[in-house]
Amino acid sequence: MWLSLTLVYPAIETSGGKCDDLMMGQYLCNETEIDPETQQAVGCDKDTRLAKVWCQLAPGVNCTDGLPNNTFQKNVSCKWTNGHSFENALLLSVFLGMFGVDRFYLGYPAIGLVKFATLGFMFLGQLVDILLIATQVVKPSDGSEYVIDYYGSATERIMKDNYTYLKPPDYE
Repeated sequence: MWLSLTLVYPAIETSGGKCDDLMMGQYLCNETEIDPETQQAVGCDKDTRLAKVWCQLAPGVNCTDGLPNNTFQKNVSCKWTNGHSFENALLLSVFLGMFGVDRFYLGYPAIGLVKFATLGFMFLGQLVDILLIATQVVKPSDGSEYVIDYYGSATERIMKDNYTYLKPPDYE
């Protein structure tokens, strides 16, 4: 005796809705294509820090700006890089930071010149810069991110303000 099981998906109409308004589970997106030079998403925009990926709608889900083959493009966040390597910046800071080479590399020539003239602020500025670069607080002067392996040790700054909702802990 064989048991047959058929899955039926309920039709979820998002009439008049855009594909960007869909909830998770109503679509499946492809993995972003990674550029081997920058280790970030291909097509990452400098100004918006977004890249487009192709997504497939779930069965029974429709949206107004989707293509006839049930696909659409969704914007995902990315980190725009301009070729400044995190490893290079950190190594320059450790070994040549007293001469300001790390700051010249990152595009801060004035601070680099002051560090050079004062021997890294008597080596104290070198230690501070090692910590600032290692924690990725100091980044390249052009506003870009460091080139770090895509699955590497990048940091993400999380901001909290009066409008941030904090989920209360579950003390069951």
